[in-house]
Amino acid sequence: MESLVKLKTLALVAVSALGLCATAALHAADKLDAIIESGKLRCAVVLDFPPMGSRDASNNPVGFDVDYCNDLAKVLGVRAQIVETPFADRIPALTSNRVDVIVGSTSDTLERAKTVGMTIPYFAFQMVVLTRENTNIKSYEDLKGRAVGNTSSSFEALALEKAVKAWNAPKGSFRAYQTQADTLLAVSQGQIDATVVTSTVAAASIKSGKYKGLKIAGIAPYTIDYVSLAAKRSEYGLIHYLNLFVHQQVRTGRYAELYQKWVGGRPIDLTVPGVYY
Repeated sequence: MESLVKLKTLALVAVSALGLCATAALHAADKLDAIIESGKLRCAVVLDFPPMGSRDASNNPVGFDVDYCNDLAKVLGVRAQIVETPFADRIPALTSNRVDVIVGSTSDTLERAKTVGMTIPYFAFQMVVLTRENTNIKSYEDLKGRAVGNTSSSFEALALEKAVKAWNAPKGSFRAYQTQADTLLAVSQGQIDATVVTSTVAAASIKSGKYKGLKIAGIAPYTIDYVSLAAKRSEYGLIHYLNLFVHQQVRTGRYAELYQKWVGGRPIDLTVPGVYY
């Protein structure tokens, strides 16, 4: 009789535990649900990277990435909150829960994908050499043996620093800067001779008139830089939604519309030939 009572007691404990687990699972809302319930979407956006992100004369955030965040918030039925985030702080801001999504021109590297979940590409960049009129730099090859630099943790910085090390030229050097603005100012003021930036940044920087004497000195032989939205790696529901959102932006023509508005011309294809992503 005592054994039977013990068995019944154990069975009740097991059933109760299962019930608690089921209840906990029901209440553990997916991040997508949490964003909708909160009424706001917090986007990490780099605001010193025009035309993707910057501030207008009234100090309001503007740019392709800002509009992209606003579009995402609109379809979710929530308010967009732009969180200004330097390049190096994008992933820390996400993993520490200061933002919900990165909309910050983040290259889809395999190393980053170990830490965060990355979507299919939502934008693509081609790289160019940006220098001053008086450096006599006419191509990427002319960077050998020169003082160059770039924005810390960016795709271009990693590639350029690797190239400088491989060239091993006696007078060659690489310097990292905290922001894109710092890098551009360093070129303009002669702290470094050149940098490698996206064609969008180069054109916007020259057009702005902020940095005197800059010029584009040819294409940098880097692969096209495909960039993704990012969420916490464990948030499968949100990542799936973001992938569908990117797809919808392209097929409805909104991607082309934003590209024309902020960059101009025909948008770069977001697919890699011969690969299904």
